[in-house]
Amino acid sequence: MNLKKIAIITFVLITTASLFSGCDNQNINSASQEKKEITVGVTPGSSEQILEVVAKEADKQGLKIHVKTFSDYITPDQALANGDIDLNAFQHQPFLNSFNEKNGTHLISIGKTYLAPLGLYSHKYKSTTEIPNGAKIAIPNDPSNGGRALQLLQKQGWIKLAEEKDPTKITVQDIVDNPKQLHIIELEAAQLPRSLDDTDASIINAGYAISAGLNSQKDAIAVEDNTSPYVNIIAARPEDKDNPAYQKFVKAFQSEAVKKYINENFPGALVPVW
Repeated sequence: MNLKKIAIITFVLITTASLFSGCDNQNINSASQEKKEITVGVTPGSSEQILEVVAKEADKQGLKIHVKTFSDYITPDQALANGDIDLNAFQHQPFLNSFNEKNGTHLISIGKTYLAPLGLYSHKYKSTTEIPNGAKIAIPNDPSNGGRALQLLQKQGWIKLAEEKDPTKITVQDIVDNPKQLHIIELEAAQLPRSLDDTDASIINAGYAISAGLNSQKDAIAVEDNTSPYVNIIAARPEDKDNPAYQKFVKAFQSEAVKKYINENFPGALVPVW
């Protein structure tokens, strides 16, 4: 064998060995690069407070949680879809479905957290029987929570909704009868607690109610049933559903310590589902 052939064979062997070595190193690096820190989006109030407890539990598993608080219900999902945050924990499944449908995204749930029933609050009246005809009632302006609010009004016998419509997609356009002649005002969820001085009553999401010092069991004149479609969830991008760090976060959230905190600090207002 001449020297030229020997040189070529030697080069091929070295190159092949390098490639395999590179693959091995890449696999090792990939395995060792599990995230140690993640950013989770929430909204003010109970979601934010609970996440502080979750962060302590996650820290025990070697996972550091950075909490990013958003002032509205739309931006957390936009940030998640854009990759600006890793997860969010503030919404129920129908809300996420509505966001995906409207924005062409495919965000998914990787874990359930708790039920957060809506409440009807009033600064002017102490019971639903006192609400007058022609009353101004404020409800959330996002599709899924607005539908929940309308169902709560229907439960009081104040309006009638189209029966054939998907309950999670109901809007004010689906009111087929309004015998009490209510004036229904749609507002950003964060504005609802502040609207109480200007309305006869307002239907407020649990998180914003809690941050405004309201307790659905003590202060609300009507409360939504704890129905399963509205269980809050942990949302992620579909490609991250099996991410080990994110599964650690789910485990930390669904811990006994977090359940105890919720039951002690939000009795009746929030109901853990694990």
